[in-house]
Amino acid sequence: MTNAVGTRAVFGVIVPSTNTVVEHDYWRSGIPGVAYRAGSMYIPDPVMGDDDAFRALLGQIRAAIDTAVRDALTAEPDRMVMGMSAETFWGGIEGNAAFEQRLRDRTGLPVTTGASSCRAALHELGCHRIAVFSPYQPVADVEVGRFFTEAGFDVAAITGLRCPTAMDIARVENDRLRAMVASIDGPDVEAIVQVGTNLSFVALADELERELGKPVIAINAATLWHALREHGLDDRVQDAGTLLRDH
Repeated sequence: MTNAVGTRAVFGVIVPSTNTVVEHDYWRSGIPGVAYRAGSMYIPDPVMGDDDAFRALLGQIRAAIDTAVRDALTAEPDRMVMGMSAETFWGGIEGNAAFEQRLRDRTGLPVTTGASSCRAALHELGCHRIAVFSPYQPVADVEVGRFFTEAGFDVAAITGLRCPTAMDIARVENDRLRAMVASIDGPDVEAIVQVGTNLSFVALADELERELGKPVIAINAATLWHALREHGLDDRVQDAGTLLRDH
């Protein structure tokens, strides 16, 4: 339901309590008349330094998501946007579809997830062979690669930054991100895809697109684009990548 600051739409945005980047990226886009109400998933133990720790972190997300959704719904949003990405890729295409259906059943609202947004973005941009990176551990990268492969994309490379804690994701510097992109890029790669919503990558992705001459999809730009377009809003954003600027 719209209000004084969200005269066109209010999006409920579900984020881990450790995430400082998603809301920043959405508000920085400056979409007039669109407001965001965050529901926070409490993460008491943010360690994710190996596969077991990452699974435990995901367990905390699953335990907290219903409360976060409940809180966001009190603002009477028009759409739910998942400001976390690993869980939306888990289980491949079927896992993503089941996750989205649970949220639609729970909220009665349309739902935007990171996995579906990246898939829609790649279709929109006409890209098939991709390289993907994350802040995750290998167990999560397997699930991300599975989703894209089942969605029909050719995954040339997938790897993670192996961040030791959820907060460290937001501390990764641009030089390391540039090195990561360079390590997975190649002449046969049609697009670079970044997942992990607490990774600050939107502005750098815009720079890299101009330097590399190919799409570089930051997941926060993809979810905002998907939420806007699915909601019938055609606003264009500068300095946030070709997806939000031209599509």
